[in-house]
Amino acid sequence: MPGKELFEYAVIRWVPRVEREEFLNIGVVLYCRSQRFLDMKYALPSAKLRAFCPTYDPDELESCLAAFHLICKGERAGGTIATLPPAERFRWLTAKRSTVIQLSAVHPGLCTSADQTLDHLFAALVL
Repeated sequence: MPGKELFEYAVIRWVPRVEREEFLNIGVVLYCRSQRFLDMKYALPSAKLRAFCPTYDPDELESCLAAFHLICKGERAGGTIATLPPAERFRWLTAKRSTVIQLSAVHPGLCTSADQTLDHLFAALVL
């Protein structure tokens, strides 16, 4: 049985009105250096988002998350940040910001499969 390995994750939050500091969890980003893993999952349930903020722009929200995903995966279309090593991309993604997409504090844990752990955290914290 393989040993458990250190991972870090943060919850992706949608903050439609930054001044109110209210948010909905919409995703999770997870980094595990030893498994060379950096990925994210998100969901945008339109009825829930519209109930929380009737004036939200679904296209703008999707665009922001698509850019995060490109950076997370290291895709060339993600720009200069996407060319950084995975640890630096994770730190950039989880940096404090005052925008409609914010991330929680970074939390550590131990896992045997980063991919399965991402699925578990996504189901527990977002769905």
